Amino acid sequence: MAMFRNITIGQYVPGSSFVHRLDPRTKILGALLLIILLFLVGSFAGYGFAAVFVALVMYTSKIPVKFVLRGIRPLLIIIILTLTLNVFMTEGRELVRIAFLSITEEGLIRGGMMGIRLILLVMGTSLLTLTTSPILLTDGIENLLSPGKRIGIPAHELAMMMTIALRFIPTLLEETEKIMKAQMARGADFESGSLLQRAKNLIPLLVPLFINAFRRADDLAIAMEARGYRGGEGRTRFRELEFRRVDGVTLVGIGVFVAAIGVWF
Repeated sequence: MAMFRNITIGQYVPGSSFVHRLDPRTKILGALLLIILLFLVGSFAGYGFAAVFVALVMYTSKIPVKFVLRGIRPLLIIIILTLTLNVFMTEGRELVRIAFLSITEEGLIRGGMMGIRLILLVMGTSLLTLTTSPILLTDGIENLLSPGKRIGIPAHELAMMMTIALRFIPTLLEETEKIMKAQMARGADFESGSLLQRAKNLIPLLVPLFINAFRRADDLAIAMEARGYRGGEGRTRFRELEFRRVDGVTLVGIGVFVAAIGVWF
């Protein structure tokens, strides 16, 4: 159950740091550029520069390092599985043979790169949501998608759905933990037995979780209608987004950094 408390994506930590004050569009585009960079580089040196960039953003945002690193723990199983598959399934120079399986040098390198990529992806996206409030995140996504309205893309609705999904990740995880504690107090066992048995034990957990999720969605819809929400058409905002000079300089700097690392590494 401690795993659910470690997921940081979707959480927001209020603050007044330089990163917090940036326009949400700057942070969204910066996160997209980081994702592009992680898929462009093909060396550990490139991932090292990307890690330095993430560390710099973390330091500037004044988000506790332990809080960001805590979000990596739920990924450990996926990282280990990715590393294992790449180590044994990649052809190359054989280092060790175990029965009919062989560990190759290329497999170790590829698996290590995939693991680092996953870690940096989670840390980068976590910093985006940790430093941007859900309202600003919605406004930023909608503004970036607004040119697509000309071809029928529902920018406001897409932005609203994406932000609500992110916003309720921590809430659903908290409800999952509460349901698990309640069922464990009644004798349920989620931690012992085979993998198949533990998967079967989760079925009684999913039913109340889905019921609570649908009930929460219905309550949210009623609350939005009661406050006069009728979609994005003609909707005004209390605070308008302002793309300042510092946002432009920051975005250009990130773009130059990504282009340079992508070309060199």
